[in-house]
Amino acid sequence: MIQRSLRHGFAAAVLSTALAVTACSSGSSSLPTPGGSSGSGDAYQQVIDNAPVAGAADIPAGSLMATIKARGQLIEGGTDTSAVFSLTDPMTGKTTGFDAGLAAMLAKYITGKPNVKLTQVQVASREVLLQNGAVDTVIATYTITTGRAKKVAFAGPYYSSGDAILVSKGNTAITKATDLDGKTVCTETASTAAGDIEQFAPSAKLVLFDTNAECVQAVEQGRADAYVLDQALLLGDVYREPDKVKVVGQPFTTEPYGIGVPLDHPEMKTFVDNWLKKIETDGEWTKLWQATIGQTLRGAAPTPPAIGSVPGS
Repeated sequence: MIQRSLRHGFAAAVLSTALAVTACSSGSSSLPTPGGSSGSGDAYQQVIDNAPVAGAADIPAGSLMATIKARGQLIEGGTDTSAVFSLTDPMTGKTTGFDAGLAAMLAKYITGKPNVKLTQVQVASREVLLQNGAVDTVIATYTITTGRAKKVAFAGPYYSSGDAILVSKGNTAITKATDLDGKTVCTETASTAAGDIEQFAPSAKLVLFDTNAECVQAVEQGRADAYVLDQALLLGDVYREPDKVKVVGQPFTTEPYGIGVPLDHPEMKTFVDNWLKKIETDGEWTKLWQATIGQTLRGAAPTPPAIGSVPGS
């Protein structure tokens, strides 16, 4: 099975739409919602519009923040094919989602405007781009690990993901991992989720498929009661099939996402950590979640993970 740290790169690839992937894009726009509604678009833009701006004392001369402010633009390492987290509209060229919104808010906090230059990253390129100064930050469902923290610094965690459960739209019997016992549960062959299912629901009947599409189809056709994989990937499935499937509950394993910053700029990590604490305390984090992830994952917004609460952060 592949390592969990690699699965996010795989998830981002599976979440790809028929977009023309470009090297960079900028700005923000209304987040498209399942079923074609634009209802969350105004809420998303309001979060960006109402985002705070740092005081002059928070951006000392010689800091990376001062460099970004003078440039007038945050250079973010990220993706534009991940539904719900960072997806580019091929018609407008605008990128929206939870990660994209955080990037826009951070850019505004530093420069006064939500100006973001998005540089595409892959799993293998994230540390390199931070180390050579090609990007200021990486915000890309980037799991914090102690190994990675030897190469880059992590602000956060800003979100906690992990294995989640996808079921058919009308299923009310499964809401948590223990409900999977005695049920037919599928996941992808090349995934560590199979071991997680065996650990949390040892009496579940495990069925393996090669692809994400096969797993979703099995749930839709009733050949499987549930599909378990990383929440980021499952939310993308719901985004595409909102009338057929849903994600229930919160992740039952933990993968803390952090904002990668250059290791040789410790002032940037402190600055971003303090900014995260501010938007969480002020409620801006929750409003962004409601306008993005919350449009697919119904229910109350989760409590943000405590800043610095995991090894490597």
